[in-house]
Amino acid sequence: MIRVNRLKNRLIGWGDWMKQDIAVISLDPLAGQFYAGQVRELFGQRVSVDAYSVQDGSVGHISRRYALYMITTDAFDTVGDLHQYVPIDGEMMEIQVTFLWSVIRQLQALPPGRRALFVNLSQKMCREAVVHLNQLGVNQLLMDLYHPGAPRPDMSKYDYVITPREGRYVPEGAREIIDIGQRVCTSSTMIEAALRLGYEDLLESEAFRRYQEEVATNTYSFDRVFSRGLRLESQFDMLMEILDEGLVGVNEHGQVFACNRKMEELTGIPRSEALGQPAGQVYPFIPFDACLREERPQPACVVGVGEVNMNVAVTPVLRGGNCIGAFATVQRFSDAENRQNELRTQLHHKGYRAKYTFADVRGDSPALRRCITMLNKMSQTQLPILLIGETGTGKELFAHSIHRASPRSSSPFVAINCAAMPENLLESELFGYEEGAFTGARRGGKPGLFEFAHKGTLFLDEVEGMSAALQCKLLRVLQEQEIMRVGGNRIIPVDVRIVAATNEDLEERVEAGSFRRDLYYRLNTLPVLIPPLRERGEDLLLLIEQFRKENGAEFTLSPEVKQLLLTHQWRGNIRELRNVVEYFSYVGSPVIGPEDLPPTFHYLPVSGEGAAVSPAAPATGFPYLKEYPSRDQDFVLRYLYQVGENGGGAGRESLLKAAREAGLICSQQEIRRILLSLSQQGLARVGRGRGGTCLTPNGRLWAQRLAK
Repeated sequence: MIRVNRLKNRLIGWGDWMKQDIAVISLDPLAGQFYAGQVRELFGQRVSVDAYSVQDGSVGHISRRYALYMITTDAFDTVGDLHQYVPIDGEMMEIQVTFLWSVIRQLQALPPGRRALFVNLSQKMCREAVVHLNQLGVNQLLMDLYHPGAPRPDMSKYDYVITPREGRYVPEGAREIIDIGQRVCTSSTMIEAALRLGYEDLLESEAFRRYQEEVATNTYSFDRVFSRGLRLESQFDMLMEILDEGLVGVNEHGQVFACNRKMEELTGIPRSEALGQPAGQVYPFIPFDACLREERPQPACVVGVGEVNMNVAVTPVLRGGNCIGAFATVQRFSDAENRQNELRTQLHHKGYRAKYTFADVRGDSPALRRCITMLNKMSQTQLPILLIGETGTGKELFAHSIHRASPRSSSPFVAINCAAMPENLLESELFGYEEGAFTGARRGGKPGLFEFAHKGTLFLDEVEGMSAALQCKLLRVLQEQEIMRVGGNRIIPVDVRIVAATNEDLEERVEAGSFRRDLYYRLNTLPVLIPPLRERGEDLLLLIEQFRKENGAEFTLSPEVKQLLLTHQWRGNIRELRNVVEYFSYVGSPVIGPEDLPPTFHYLPVSGEGAAVSPAAPATGFPYLKEYPSRDQDFVLRYLYQVGENGGGAGRESLLKAAREAGLICSQQEIRRILLSLSQQGLARVGRGRGGTCLTPNGRLWAQRLAK
């Protein structure tokens, strides 16, 4: 789309500009104000920029329409949340952020092998920032993460603390604090904003050139190509010649005015013979007439030119409601296929790869060994594998290992949780979408995970969370090995091996009518039961020791605690065990006794020869989240109790609606944090999908106390 916009402006000439309004919407108010300042500085008097934040509630006071809404990726959880504040037909784009090259060079100069603590607002923001720094070449440091609410680290272990202007959250005792400043908008973000507003001429300005040089990027993106073109020759001629596909431009009369060398190569028709001639005579296989007449893009199609199949797409150039020309892109079908495979390979190197092998699976119990032996054999086939196991048993670890042990190990590994997102979002993630498929769709469309996983493995976690409609589409993919993007009309062949996982009895779901029987038998070709931790008694102490070493903690377990741990049911399996060991690491006792167990640890104390007594009562105080009013937290607990009494659970949306009806002013982010806190305290089980959240027995006791 950028390509077409730039060529369009060459055709119509640079137009006069007028001042336009921009809204910058972010989660954090300080970040939003910073990004807004960047836009003002770069665009100057051509724009008026207002900043709004979700956290401070100012986003709810947007009272007028803006020419462009620039939105940070963390501002909203769902499209529905977004459209509470932004018009459905509004011009929207994402703000992508990066670091300055000066920051990257500063961090790269630090001695290798040193330990650093990265501090940011949340675990997600920490992880994203560190991954981005690694991609930009800062990978010689050993980095740990810290955010508000995380256990306080031992600061004596760290040589540096690195933070993007969040020094207020740095724990006491830091040796050296390196403030790398607020992350900045990528040059691609600024270029896209200029193109959407029609300020293409700004891209040739000195300010944009300096910005592109100062801002770090790890991709050979269009802004790089563009800046090089500015230094070499006119941007139009440069773009025409660097394209790896044929390009033809016609005016409103259908006469050829532009043609690149690639088009000459593809058709054998010299440019000198094409320029100024009717396109229908020179290129009869390109539907320019239909495009100019209908004033709309012509769907991409495959046409035969001699003995060669070509991909042809035609896009009109519109100005003031009138069609003033059109452009066509032409590419060999085989070249398009090869390019797609190249992109898939690049994506594989950027993160679509399996991280673990069967060697990373710890344990020597017979149940586990049998499972690994069976999966090793199944890995060599191309058949779907269904991993069945309770939550926390490590199904994703096994999925990674299956891929690494398979003949597809050099190809992409892509994973998605089917219960973690709404149906429409899951569909677009799996199958991709075309430009204009729905409000907010990216320009140029987006490939889906099936395309990314071509020749590799797609891991569908919690597959039972799929809707009936998506189950039908998945079945077709398994049968036909082909997909169609949302809003598209083009069949795309894919070669993908499916590994699915579930923590429910799919056969019961089939009988209940919530899961397709034909899809179940497709996925159930090679079923494997992942043993729960309580059936791996031999592995328990081994895993505890491994997690202790990973945490760098020094403690031993008393005989009483060992017995308690060995008789515990471990409903959360490996995930629960890791959390318990993490807790032990911060207790500070050299010998862990029963009194050092987490207050939410549901166990049966033993006495004498193992006689059990009643479960321990809940702790004597409810730990509130300081940043949120206690009445909001009490309301959530009481509401979950009421819903539970009716035999159900509650989702975030229903909780938020009920809270607002009760006169409470809270956001979806606050509801999510409160639910997470209740879960961490063992008071609630946060369900995924439509099941919602429900209280644990301890949670019901607390709710009853509040009712009194």
